[in-house]
Amino acid sequence: MIRSFALLLGLAMCGIGAAFAQSPGPTETAIFAGGCFWCVEADFDKVPGVISTTSGYTGGKVVNPTYSQVSAGGTGHAEAVEVVFDPTKVTYAKLLDTFWHDIDPLVKNRQFCDVGDQYRSAIFVRNDEQRRLAEASLKKVAAELKDKGTIYTEIAAAGPFYKAEDYHQDYYLKNPIRYKYYRWNCGRDQRLEEIWGKRDKSS
Repeated sequence: MIRSFALLLGLAMCGIGAAFAQSPGPTETAIFAGGCFWCVEADFDKVPGVISTTSGYTGGKVVNPTYSQVSAGGTGHAEAVEVVFDPTKVTYAKLLDTFWHDIDPLVKNRQFCDVGDQYRSAIFVRNDEQRRLAEASLKKVAAELKDKGTIYTEIAAAGPFYKAEDYHQDYYLKNPIRYKYYRWNCGRDQRLEEIWGKRDKSS
């Protein structure tokens, strides 16, 4: 009887241990605007340690904006992506590096073929540490690209983030042909190569 009780207790403790082992650790959130959120979402999804990406709108004053409102301009919002990540697997500094190399920071109120302040590039910081790292990264990029032009990417305090319509989420997975056609015609990767050089396929 005692042996059976000990066995049951051991199994129960193993179960508790497994539950703790499987429980998710703390996560952090970053918000980036880099033009078309389909492309930004696709780029961040490739980064190990990123748990989820959500396309949406932020930086403006209109509450619960629609895609039609934002794309028409005048809302103050930018297309942006909310990135949830595991800080034990990827740092915010690494996400910043990914962000810079996936945008054109040398243009104001546009990205590639998309024009308007709704397509501006921006880093929306959520705390003082993110701001410190973002400003340091901007300074580094400005030095690296000093012979190519002025950096127009803004750093701003994060405000409300409004999730975009469902059909925008994971668009590159749901509509791969249309997505690739858009990305190519927009000249995104061609321009990125002009600014940053050839992309390392192994990264």
